[in-house]
Amino acid sequence: MSYVLVKKIQDRFSLQLKAGEEGLGRKIYNSDISRPGLEMAGYFTFYPSERIQVLGKTELSFFNGLEKADRIDRMERLCTDVTPAIITANGMEVPEELFAAAHKMGIPVFSTSIATTRFSGMLANFLESKLAPMTAVHGVLVDVYGIGILITGKSGIGKSETALELVKRGHRLVADDLVEIRQVAENILIGTSPELIEHLLEIRGVGIIDMMTLFGASAIKGDIRISIVLELEDWILEKTYDRLGLDEEKIKIIGTELTKLTVPVRPGRNLAVIIEVAAMDYRLKRLGVNAAKEFSDKLDNVIGSRPSQMDGEE
Repeated sequence: MSYVLVKKIQDRFSLQLKAGEEGLGRKIYNSDISRPGLEMAGYFTFYPSERIQVLGKTELSFFNGLEKADRIDRMERLCTDVTPAIITANGMEVPEELFAAAHKMGIPVFSTSIATTRFSGMLANFLESKLAPMTAVHGVLVDVYGIGILITGKSGIGKSETALELVKRGHRLVADDLVEIRQVAENILIGTSPELIEHLLEIRGVGIIDMMTLFGASAIKGDIRISIVLELEDWILEKTYDRLGLDEEKIKIIGTELTKLTVPVRPGRNLAVIIEVAAMDYRLKRLGVNAAKEFSDKLDNVIGSRPSQMDGEE
């Protein structure tokens, strides 16, 4: 099961650690955030203790108006053995009762000056991106005119060389060799590179090169939504390839359907240009311009009009 360490949250949002340093290694499995308003009133029946707890001005203002015994009770019940962390937002002070309860259970307590609602949204988005369903695919991911294209194919077919040519033409590399794909929302797949090989590209006969060092920061991108899967394969003379583009092939990754293009490879074909055109054509189709369909409609009209023209000539 995927998880995020509490320490990662602290580093990502520059949170100030107030208590519970020994709990920085706790694991977060749930991307949902809890704002324990009802819990401050004493209602813990459906308390989601496994979530990160965010306390803002509303919760703490109510809490500070409670009797001393009630404040101690609320914080002791708030801090469970499965609670990953508690964060006070909007610059609110951490109550002493929370210090004591968190220290007893080894729960990290942080504070941030960011407004509660804004911080909760930022944190939820970050956790969703990290805890989303994930798979890994052998291939190359590039950003071409803002379109994420996953290039697949057997080893040695020329995926990395094609990516290098695209970068030289002004496009950006996201990942080479192994692409991590996360489903961050329904029908939305985001591709990234594993941290170990980030920015690196392998070219047979040359070796591993650092694309950011070689071409600059504009040549790489951290992640992108995948829109097209483009498979490279050796040209098979007996195989009939799509020449019009009317029948759109699909492929499923983590339950999400993506447009799939199969491009045959043989000497003399400029794959980088073909991929650029595929990206531009995809953008046009999203805008409602489908050249293949328009051509087919025109052809049908021409064929349909021939009999009447011939009748008129007789």
